[in-house]
Amino acid sequence: MPTTFDGTSYMQIPFSEKPGRHERHYRRRLDNPLFESPAQLSDEALLEAQRLDHEELVAFVEELRQVVARAAALKPKEESEVVLTLKADLERLYETAAGLADEQGANQEAIEHLLGAILRTIRANAEGDALAAQELGMEAQARALHFRLLEQPLVADLLHPETLIGPEELVPTLLSESEAAVGAALQLFDPAQRAQLAADARTLLMVRDPEARLEQAWARLAQIEATLSAPD
Repeated sequence: MPTTFDGTSYMQIPFSEKPGRHERHYRRRLDNPLFESPAQLSDEALLEAQRLDHEELVAFVEELRQVVARAAALKPKEESEVVLTLKADLERLYETAAGLADEQGANQEAIEHLLGAILRTIRANAEGDALAAQELGMEAQARALHFRLLEQPLVADLLHPETLIGPEELVPTLLSESEAAVGAALQLFDPAQRAQLAADARTLLMVRDPEARLEQAWARLAQIEATLSAPD
């Protein structure tokens, strides 16, 4: 790594304005004493994280093209299984987009537009079935909540099928994030899980920061503990 005249190192590669999940996790681990193995400042490590994020972005764009083509090819009286499979793929792609590098607002809007068209077809097919209509309404509410939580990239990072945040890094990650991000992420856990997170977080901070110098981390602990007495 290049150095200045006094021997200190500096980065030649800039951080991304809108990083993907690999760069996000690298940056959250960077010189962070809450992690067992903090990341070190390195052009090579940052470049590799950005490369992996770019690969995921390219793969996403290609899959989105394929799904859009499938949607365009739907027949007026398409089989229910085909329609439901397409709906599931669109919902998954929306979740994927929430965690990708760069600005994904346009792609998410396009996915929502397609999803809306498919949902209208499903509702039309269920017309006259009160139970099906009720289930579709409940599903719509759950989807809206899920999409709202995905506005925080941390949620997408945690839900990714190959998440970089392993069990041993969950607590350090939560303690290193913003209040809004942790508030959204905590909705993924049930009361028993939140209680365990709070206990583990307090233990970690007592060991890694007994003098309470990491103010943000202690604030996140208080935030997690506050949910234990809050109604669900």
